[in-house]
Amino acid sequence: MTPNELKTYLNHLIAKNLQISTMIWGAPGIGKSSIVGQITKEHEMDFVDVRLSQLAPTDLRGLPVAENGISKWFPPEFLPHHGKGILFLDELNMAPPAMQGVAQQLILDRRVGSYIVPEGWFVWAAGNRKEDRAAVFDMPAPLANRFLHLEVQSDFESFKAYALEKGLHEQIIAFLSFRSTLLHKIDPQQPAFPTPRSWEMASALHYVGLDIAPAVGTGATAEFMAFIALYEALPSLTPILEGKGDKIAFPKEPSVRYATAISLTVRAQDANQAYNAFTWLSDKATAEWVQLFATDIFRVMRSRGQMGTLAKLVHKDANLQKFMKDFQQLVGL
Repeated sequence: MTPNELKTYLNHLIAKNLQISTMIWGAPGIGKSSIVGQITKEHEMDFVDVRLSQLAPTDLRGLPVAENGISKWFPPEFLPHHGKGILFLDELNMAPPAMQGVAQQLILDRRVGSYIVPEGWFVWAAGNRKEDRAAVFDMPAPLANRFLHLEVQSDFESFKAYALEKGLHEQIIAFLSFRSTLLHKIDPQQPAFPTPRSWEMASALHYVGLDIAPAVGTGATAEFMAFIALYEALPSLTPILEGKGDKIAFPKEPSVRYATAISLTVRAQDANQAYNAFTWLSDKATAEWVQLFATDIFRVMRSRGQMGTLAKLVHKDANLQKFMKDFQQLVGL
């Protein structure tokens, strides 16, 4: 499933209060833990992220302490003791068998030693697959059989929605719109390679003018820099956003077209500028480019609380209304 589909599924588990232990499988850097973190924020729940591969069995079970001649296990402070939230056991299958054995008791019985998982907490886990060349151990069959198993794949549309929301650099988004196959490409021969996580790091580097190769590798960086050179061919976007782009033509080069559509999306500060860009594209570009822009700008305007204003402007425009009849599914109007 895509990251968006994973998020929807996990949200349903919470909404229906299905406290079934859930295992999320996926390649490194695909956003498994960040998706779970987003869900806890949206539901206003606590989030305890435990990296099992970095713990010893006694770290999870606790330490034995003598009390009235009886040894009792004192649980670690990082485990939740009240409230509601998600106890996330990350890197589960990177933990050695002894550690997985202790985790199994926590997952199956919702307790370990003297510790009991509070009633309002979900127990979820995540791990990498063997084909991802991660240093993983086999999961015992009794443990695997107690999990729901959800496998998430990289998906550019899910990443683009996240990137627009988080304000990743427009040139990173535009490049990956043009070369989406480079969103996730593991290179076993290189320490740095493209993943959704490393592209987010690359965005931070690019914002301050630093080389992005340490984040995504030399191959992806070479292609990105060649793409950036094309930005000199971008039309002037400010007049378009101001509604003065009548004499500006839509570029012919596909990579520059991607850059133009994404840049207009990122730079539109309000519904009026979004509307101006929308009308310019509908007049100058073919339907697929208008659809690409519309999908992204509607998402951005919704996140900024400006979708209602944009919708009113669109409804008053006969040309855009014709477009909307063909692509009505793009907006919930």
